Amino acid sequence: MNSGAGRERVLGRVRRALADVPHDDPPYERAVARDYAREHGRRTVAETVELLADNLADYRAIVHRCADGQLPGLLTRLLAARGSRSVLVPPGLPPDWLEAVDATRVHDVAASTPHELDRVDSVVTGCAVAVAETGTIVLDGSPDQGRRRITLVPDHHICVVRVPDQVVSAVSQALERLDPARPLTWISGPSATSDIELDRVEGVHGPRTLEVVLAGG
Repeated sequence: MNSGAGRERVLGRVRRALADVPHDDPPYERAVARDYAREHGRRTVAETVELLADNLADYRAIVHRCADGQLPGLLTRLLAARGSRSVLVPPGLPPDWLEAVDATRVHDVAASTPHELDRVDSVVTGCAVAVAETGTIVLDGSPDQGRRRITLVPDHHICVVRVPDQVVSAVSQALERLDPARPLTWISGPSATSDIELDRVEGVHGPRTLEVVLAGG
């Protein structure tokens, strides 16, 4: 069966399934009640940020905090402590973040192969939003985050979260800020998996080391 015939067959099944649905039936967005709790409990901004830090650490991310003006110095120290000789830089990363870093800048370009990305020591990005209740950071491919693959192949990822503007309590609040048409990457700690005997292995699906910098606030 060719692709055109297959498409028509699937669409035909959809039409038959919808044949008895009234034309004035409310759309899904209105038919499904949205009166569920948007967050668990009530917290101040400071408490929400503290919960984020605790849950990030619980997922084995390394959490740092600094004021906005201290961010370049902190990133310089983190990369030096890691011994990073090369750092992958998204095109829209604020230039002052890495102005004092003594490492080769590797730019995010479409022609980069997985082997070339694997040779990069570290990658530094911003984020789209961070979810306190789940200890999750979300990337959406914006200029300060770059392509999805640059945060999946290198072994060390430093992600900067702007506090408190990019921090929300719950997943439902994060979804309100995100564009579902963008390439969303949800990250809860460094990459990890386990086998049937529950032996934990890190670095299989992404970086083995995730450092999150909560900057500002």
